[in-house]
Amino acid sequence: MTNDNVGQSKKLAIVYGAELLTYDFGPEHPFGAKRGKVTWELLKALGIPERDDVLNLNTREASNEELRLFHTQDYIDFVESACKRGFGYLDGGDTPAMLGGFEAAKTVVGSSWSVCEAVMKGQARYGATIVGGLHHAFPGRASGFCVFNDLAVCIQLLRREFKLKRVAYIDIDAHHGDGVMYGFYEDPNVIFIDFHEDGRYLFPGTGAIHELGRGIATGTKFNMPMPPYSGDQSMLRAWDSLVPQLLHDFKPEFILLQMGVDGHGGDPLTELNYSSASYKHIIRSLREQAEEVCDGRLALFGGGGYNLESCALRWTEMIATLIDAELPDFLPDNWRTRYKEITGEEAPVTFQEDFTSDNTLVRVAEMVDWFRMKGLLLS
Repeated sequence: MTNDNVGQSKKLAIVYGAELLTYDFGPEHPFGAKRGKVTWELLKALGIPERDDVLNLNTREASNEELRLFHTQDYIDFVESACKRGFGYLDGGDTPAMLGGFEAAKTVVGSSWSVCEAVMKGQARYGATIVGGLHHAFPGRASGFCVFNDLAVCIQLLRREFKLKRVAYIDIDAHHGDGVMYGFYEDPNVIFIDFHEDGRYLFPGTGAIHELGRGIATGTKFNMPMPPYSGDQSMLRAWDSLVPQLLHDFKPEFILLQMGVDGHGGDPLTELNYSSASYKHIIRSLREQAEEVCDGRLALFGGGGYNLESCALRWTEMIATLIDAELPDFLPDNWRTRYKEITGEEAPVTFQEDFTSDNTLVRVAEMVDWFRMKGLLLS
């Protein structure tokens, strides 16, 4: 990719490149390069990277010094050594040590930071990266397909390089963003808002509603453990009840959204049932909040999603919604051909899908009321 027209302010900065696709744990692993590839091919087929208001950024590796803003040097050395060996695991069995994996993981972090940096420098109003959002990595260990935590490093870099005092992190991945939450659990200057499948039923088992932060940070961490089979009806109620008010009160200077799409109906690893309606509403709502509280500074990071069709359609749809790019009624034939070539599966025909109702709304409403009872939300 090339940094064209860097001096002109754009609507969106997006980063993508072959180097990011090397963050791949192999053909039998759910977290592979095809997720990003089918998405980028769809974005290209729709002409989004070529738009005059889109800035295409080069990938880059994070330095060890940047990684140390969140990770320990011992852990960095361990990952480098294990990936040079090229076998075994970086955690208990989810995250393989792959040849080239150290450099690939550093590229995810560096490229995520490039997006944030472009927004902060005024080169673009919003930012997005498809390959990123590695929210499970801890300072001293890998977890859940995540080697280095690009999100946590970006938060630290935003504060160091641009002296930001308040940062908002929002996560809609079906899996709880434990690495980010616990990494800033005692930090009152990072608000954390996470919508995930209840940890009693899904990895990593954390993110209970009562986990609100510790010490002076109590009341800055918000978890909404969605019941299995929650659909748009419950997700939109939860989102609208929490996010606008919390962001209005906290007034962050930058917003990061981990936009995992494994909560979409049909994901093979989860039991949530969101549709297109939830993802488009979230982007429109969050963009409105960003314009209100932080001059539009908003960046999106891919995260989870293990149904290739859902990844391509929903990530493309969210990025397009962010910049008001019109989407066609039917998906381009050239992309449908490429999708089959890449995946071996028949391609979808349209973005359109039905709104999903559920029988979990009562439980979600009870959780919202619990936050109100605690004085964390207005009545």
